[in-house]
Amino acid sequence: MTLNNLCLTLRDTAGRPQGGEGAAALPAWDLSDLYATPADPKLEADLARADAEARAFAEAHAGKLAAHSGDRLAEAIAAYERIEEVLGRVMSYASLVFSGDAQDPANGRFYQDMQERATAISTHLLFFTLELNRLEDAVLEKKFAASSALSHYRPFLRDLRVFRPHQLSDEVERLLHEKEVTGRAAWNRLFDETIAGMEVKVGEETLNVSGALNKLSDRNREVRAAAAKGVSAAFGEKARLFTLITNTLVKDKEIIDGWRQYPRPGSSRNRANMVEDEVVDALVTAVIESFPSLSHRYYAMKAKWLGLPRLQHWDRNAPLPDEDDSNIPWDAARERVLKAYTAFSPELGRIGKEFFEKPWIDAVLRPGKASGAFAHPTVPSAHPYLLLNYHGKSRDVMTLAHELGHGVHQVLAAEQGYLMSGTPLTLAETASVFGEMLTFRAVLDAETDPKRRRALLAGKVEDMLNTVVRQIAFYRFETLLHDARRKGELSREEIGALWMQVQVESLGPAFEFTPDYEIYWSYIPHFIHTPFYVYAYAFGDCLVNALYGVFQEGSVPGFQDKYLEMLRAGGTLRHKELLAPFGLDASDPAFWHKGLNVISGFIDELERADG
Repeated sequence: MTLNNLCLTLRDTAGRPQGGEGAAALPAWDLSDLYATPADPKLEADLARADAEARAFAEAHAGKLAAHSGDRLAEAIAAYERIEEVLGRVMSYASLVFSGDAQDPANGRFYQDMQERATAISTHLLFFTLELNRLEDAVLEKKFAASSALSHYRPFLRDLRVFRPHQLSDEVERLLHEKEVTGRAAWNRLFDETIAGMEVKVGEETLNVSGALNKLSDRNREVRAAAAKGVSAAFGEKARLFTLITNTLVKDKEIIDGWRQYPRPGSSRNRANMVEDEVVDALVTAVIESFPSLSHRYYAMKAKWLGLPRLQHWDRNAPLPDEDDSNIPWDAARERVLKAYTAFSPELGRIGKEFFEKPWIDAVLRPGKASGAFAHPTVPSAHPYLLLNYHGKSRDVMTLAHELGHGVHQVLAAEQGYLMSGTPLTLAETASVFGEMLTFRAVLDAETDPKRRRALLAGKVEDMLNTVVRQIAFYRFETLLHDARRKGELSREEIGALWMQVQVESLGPAFEFTPDYEIYWSYIPHFIHTPFYVYAYAFGDCLVNALYGVFQEGSVPGFQDKYLEMLRAGGTLRHKELLAPFGLDASDPAFWHKGLNVISGFIDELERADG
C-alpha cells in the first residue's frame, strides 16, 4: 500500500488551536460510500477477493518481470494498482472509523484486525516493487520505448526507483513489512488511544485533550493559565509512557535507517517527499535565520498589546484585545470559505461545495474523536473525507478553508489513479494553504475598521508563524532528538531540555517559559506518526506565499487554469515541473526568502499601524 494514499494529512493541533459551538448544528460524516459498517459483507468480500488476486498475481509475475514485454509489464502494474486500491479502501475505512472514536475498544480491535489482514495480503505483492527496482535502467527504458501503456506509469516507476539504493533483500523487506503491525503501527495505536482517553482538569471542568488545548486561546488569561496547568499535569502523569514510546520509535527508525543506509534521520522522509536534502536545508536555514525578524519581532509587539512585560507559553495564542471572539455558526463559516473559493475559480468553488452538500465532513465535537483536523483522500474510486473539531472561532474557519483545500486537491488528483494521485507532503500543503490565503484575503479586503483590520492581520501573522516558524522549530527539535538518541536512551528531562531549547530559540526573548512547558513535546502526533513531516507545512506556506504573490502581480496569464492543472497532476510531476509555469524554483535559496518576506511585510504593516 502506498504511503501517500494511506497517510492521513494531519493538522498541527499545537499550532492551530480550535475554538465553541454546540454539536447539534455541525455535520457528521457518513462512511457508507466506503462500507456500511465494520460488519459489511462487502468488506469481507473485498478482502477475500484481494487475497485471491494477490496470490494469483504473485504466481503470474514473481521472478518474471525482466522477461515481460513493455505491454505485459503495464498490465501487471494495472493489476497491482487494482489490488492496492481495494486494500486502500479497507484501510481508509478502518482508520476513519478509529479516528471517529478511538476510545471505543471495538474500533481499536477493528483497526488492528484490518491492518493485520491487509498486511498479510500485501505480503504477496511485496515482491513486485522490489523486483521492479532490480531492473536495470537500460532494460526499463527499452520497455518504455516499446510500450505507450507502460509510459503512462513512468512517474510511478520514477518515484519508486528513488528508493532503489536503499532497498534491502527480499527476505528482510518481507520481515519488516510483516512486523510493522506489531512494531511502529502498534506504538502509534498506543499513542492515539492514550491521547483519546485522557482527561484534563481545567479549573472545575474535565475536558478531553482537544477541549483543553482550545482553552489556550481563551480571552481570559486565568482560564489560559489553568488550561496550561491542566495540560502539563495530564501529560506529566503520562510522561513515562510518552518517553518510552518516543525512545522506542526513534531507535526503531535509527535501526532501519542504518540498514537502508540513509545518510541522516530526515533523508528517508525527503525521499518520500521527492525533494532533495539540500532543498530542505535551504528552507530550514532561511527560516531559522529569520526567527529574529519574524517571531521575535511579532511577539514583542503582542506582549505590548496584551500589557504584559513578558509572555508565558499560554499567551502565545491569546486573542488580541481588538480580536472578534464572537461565535461563527457553521453555515456562516461554510459561506465565507466557499465564497472565497468561488471568487478565485468557479470550478474550485463547485468542488468545494460538494463536500458540504454530501456527508463528507465530520465537525461534531464528541469524546474519543481524534483531535485537530485532517483530510483523508481514501481512494480515487470514492472521495475524500474531512475531520474537524469545530468550536466556532475564526481560526476554525481558517482550518475549514485549509482542510477543504486538501479535499479539493485530492478530488482533482484522483484522475491520476491510485498509484499516482498521492502528492508528496511538500506539495500536499499547497492547495490547503492557498485556500486559507484566499479566505483570509477575502475577509481582510472586506474589513474597513482599522482596529478589526489590525486584529485580522495579526491573526494571520500568528497562523503563518505557527505554520512556518513553529514547524521548523519542531523539525529542529526532531533533528536534535534523533541525533541525541543515537548516544543512548533519553530521559524525560533530556527530551524536555531539547524542547525548551528550540522554543527559546524560535519564540524569542518576549517569552518567559515556566518549567512545566517542557512536557509539551509529548502531545504532538507528527513526531510519532510521521517523523520529519513538519517541515512540509513551512514548505507549503512559503511556496504558497510566493505563488500567491505571482497571482496578485498578474504576471502569469491564465493563472487559475494553471493552478488547477497543478493540482490535477497529483504525484506525476516534481516540484520543479509544477512551479515552472509560474516562474518559480524551490531549489533557489532566494525562493524561500520570497515567501518569508510576505510574513515580514505583514509584520511591517502591523508595526506601522502600531506606531
